[in-house]
Parts: sequence; structure tokens; C-alpha cells
Amino acid sequence: MIRIITDSAADLTPQEQQAPGVVVVPMAITFEDGSSIEDDGQMTKDEFFERLAADSKLPRTSQPSPAAFIDAYTDAELAGDEAIVITVGQKLSGTFQCATMAAADVDTPVYVIDSETATQGEALIVREALRLRDMGLSAEQIVDVLERFKKRVRIVAVVDSLKHLQKGGRVPAAVALVGGALGIKPVIALYESAVKLVGKGRGRPGALVSMFKQLDEMGGVDTNYSCTVLYSDEKGMAGPVHHYLTQNLKLDGVRTCQIGATIGTHVGPRAVGIVFVAKDPA
Repeated sequence: MIRIITDSAADLTPQEQQAPGVVVVPMAITFEDGSSIEDDGQMTKDEFFERLAADSKLPRTSQPSPAAFIDAYTDAELAGDEAIVITVGQKLSGTFQCATMAAADVDTPVYVIDSETATQGEALIVREALRLRDMGLSAEQIVDVLERFKKRVRIVAVVDSLKHLQKGGRVPAAVALVGGALGIKPVIALYESAVKLVGKGRGRPGALVSMFKQLDEMGGVDTNYSCTVLYSDEKGMAGPVHHYLTQNLKLDGVRTCQIGATIGTHVGPRAVGIVFVAKDPA
């Protein structure tokens, strides 16, 4: 069997985590008071965002240790399984490096893929890996497909401000200042491991319009794959986005998922976004 190993930044649903051959290695979150939790579902996503709002300092996120990956690889090795590892983008976290280091310490074949994305973008790549595995492709074939597929995965989102991304070092202070003008809501995109300011709008309605325009500007939506609506702490914000995708664009199978603690630390509250696969330029 081919095991699909990922990290908790992928925000897999409990059902996805329980799928045969799926392993999630948790990230860690350290709060202002020094207490730490693993991003393993013991603290719910809503509880995390309540804590994020209550604390005056941003939590710190930590990648899994190489030892955590070695444990996952060793389990695969004992079962005679190969392993494909899909990590959060390596420009966003050191997880890819830890997973790669750990692979050198086991004999079982391990293929490590930098997803170049996070949260439901990463989950989308995990789901594609499972689909290809269940079609009977070899590990090498799956990796070859995913390395090309990941270049088409896009996340575009409206955030309340860029302060969490700036404090976490994910965007420069100058970009955060541009996106933080009074009454202006920034629109960000994540692809190829980079967080970019791609638009802005006056108030949330204006920002949503700007976000919707990005769907075409970022390559158009490949309707062979489902879109996912992301939200951080307020599920109600996902409603207008879901309505636009299903009613205006007539898309089927649109998911709605909450952002987890690892990525939620950096995007902050009142964020809403779209994950989609861009059309194949070929």
C-alpha cells in the first residue's frame, strides 16, 4: 500500500484523517503564556480562535520534529508500505526540511512533496494523491502528477487585516501598511509558496468583488475539481462566497471548511477565501 502522510496545516476533516492509509503529523502551537498544544483536534478550531482573540500576543507555530516523521515512516516500513509525504509550503514552514531529513533515516521508499500551499490547498493535493493511488498508479507516477498538479492550486482570500501575516513574518511590513488603509480590506493570494497582496476593496463587499475577479486573473476555475470556501472564525462569512460560486458561476460540489490553528494563527479572524484548481494552460 502507498501511505499518504501530511501535516496538520492541511486542515483535513476528521473523515479524511480516518481514510485508509492517511497519516497526519501534527504541528504545535505555543500561546502567550507559554502553554503548547499539538494541532491534533484536541482544541477545536472555534476554541482556538477564541484564544487567539483573547491573547494580546500572537501564538507561535512549530513544525513537527524529524523524529515525528521518522515514527510515521517506521510504521509504514513495518507494514511494507511506501510513503508519499505532502507538506505545507517550504517557504511558509520548515516542515518540508524536517520530513526530508527524516526520510534519510529509514529504508522504506519515501517521496516528499512540497505542496507550495497550505490549509485546503494542501488538502486538495492530498485528495488528488488518494484518487490517483486508488486508480492504481505507482508512487513514482503519483509524485510526477502531483508535482505538476500543485502548480495549478490557488488560494485567494479576504482578510480583516495583514497584521497577523506581518507579525508572523509572512508578508513584509511595507505590504502590511499598504493593505491596512482605513476602511480597506486586503485580498491576498497563496500559490507557489508565496503570500501576495493581489487586490483590495472598500469594506468587505468591495473586497469580495475584488476576490471574485481574481478567479479569472489567477487562471480561471477548472470545473473538473471542486472548489472549497474557507473561513476562519465566522462561518456566516462563507455564505456569500458559497452563493457566488454555486449560483453565479454554477459550480457543483463546493465545500465549506474552517481554517485550523496552524494557518489561522497567521491569517487571523474574519478571513474568508476560495481554494480552486486553475485551468491547465496546456
